[in-house]
Amino acid sequence: MPTTPTKALLYNDTSEHFMMSTACLMWFRRDLRAVDNAALSRALLRHKTCHCVFVFDENILRLLPRDDRRVAFIHAALQELDTALRQHNGGLRVLHGDPTQLIPQLAAELHCDAVYCNRDYEPYARERDAQVAAQLRQQGRELRSEKDQVIFEQDDVVTKQGKPYTVFTPYMRAWRQQFTPLLTQPFPAPLAGALAPPTEAQSLLSLAELGFAAAAQQAVRLPTGRTGGKVLLQDFALRISQYKACRDYPAVKGVSYLSAHLRFGTISIREAVRLTMDIEDEGAASWLNELIWREFYQQLLWHFPDVVTQSFKAEYRQLAFPGQDSWFDAWRQGNTGYPLVDAAMRQLNQSGFMHNRLRMVAASFLVKDLLLDWRRGEAYFAAKLLDFDLAANNGGWQWAASTGCDAQPYFRIFNPVSQSEKFDPDGKFIRRYVPELAALDNKAIHAPWLAKSLPSGFQLGRDYPEPIVEHAIQRELALALFGKK
Repeated sequence: MPTTPTKALLYNDTSEHFMMSTACLMWFRRDLRAVDNAALSRALLRHKTCHCVFVFDENILRLLPRDDRRVAFIHAALQELDTALRQHNGGLRVLHGDPTQLIPQLAAELHCDAVYCNRDYEPYARERDAQVAAQLRQQGRELRSEKDQVIFEQDDVVTKQGKPYTVFTPYMRAWRQQFTPLLTQPFPAPLAGALAPPTEAQSLLSLAELGFAAAAQQAVRLPTGRTGGKVLLQDFALRISQYKACRDYPAVKGVSYLSAHLRFGTISIREAVRLTMDIEDEGAASWLNELIWREFYQQLLWHFPDVVTQSFKAEYRQLAFPGQDSWFDAWRQGNTGYPLVDAAMRQLNQSGFMHNRLRMVAASFLVKDLLLDWRRGEAYFAAKLLDFDLAANNGGWQWAASTGCDAQPYFRIFNPVSQSEKFDPDGKFIRRYVPELAALDNKAIHAPWLAKSLPSGFQLGRDYPEPIVEHAIQRELALALFGKK
């Protein structure tokens, strides 16, 4: 069984090996909160003084557009985190550069015995942390990482043969069997240690000083920071019972909208799981399954990091996707001629969010209708999604493309029209993001090219594109492509 983060266990942890030492450094990454934070709790418990730092990683930032919403979301969360730490006489140093250089340098400058962080399972993060750990060892210091962003990690949930699960349902059953409510207890904020204030010279830079457009802040339509995450969590608590019934309808307020907060750690996974325990019904059980899917993909990425660049299923690694570049352009711009697909892509482009049902529809359309490599779509989502998480994004795309573990079989192909009719029956979502179709009736709006009559003055091909492909034909081509293997 994994270590249970109870208050008693944390305090007993100081008895022998972890005698209280002088100073440490708490390195925040995707855990932007001062409460229920595993690494921060351990750091304060074991050390008399705790310095706190966040590094805007230039290795990541230089690849991002200057109006990236995620930087603005992080920036807002850091402002609130700094305020929270200052309320306890501490504060947050915010640096900009290469963390493999900056973290060891800062640890030496502040005479820290150890650097604390919460584990990150992505390949880049693992390599970065290994480099930091090696440099700290050369200094006689230590990198101490904690489990924080998941309930179960790495090899916590494996088969009886000690192998990772590659099918969700048995993983989910094993996850639930090993789960105990004790695993959701919040990590305490011990009073044994003291937070150290930073110097003013190391305070948070503005978005402009970081090289990003200030307008990106206004582009974030989601409540930000710890406060924003709590507001959304409390709001979802009032709706979670209807989650299973409403989750697939993009025009309905049915989902949690917490994915970005879980991604950047302004809400802890323990808080999320506790909500499903407090409200024991079908809706809560369904949302817990989504949280387990999140951990399923995290452990897959840990065990199979090659999925970042290639299909999990070896038989699909050499597929020659024949789709046209012009089709990809139409897809990403929301101009395919299929209203629900276009509405989904425009929602993504305008807000940095896409409803989960629509992520499946848009992904299936790219791969199975446009016959384009799933990696192109995955990369586009990675660039646009505010809640982008490598494990979930890769897992979701490989599921839709039929190339991943426990993926949708290749012969099951979403029909974009029937998906539209079923999950946006009144066309409310389509009308919001494809306003040029607003005057069409509730039948025609799903497939304008099939309508017997269109509104006066509306011309298909001029006011809205005709379908760039025919679904029935592309479906057969997709079956032939995947069937050849």
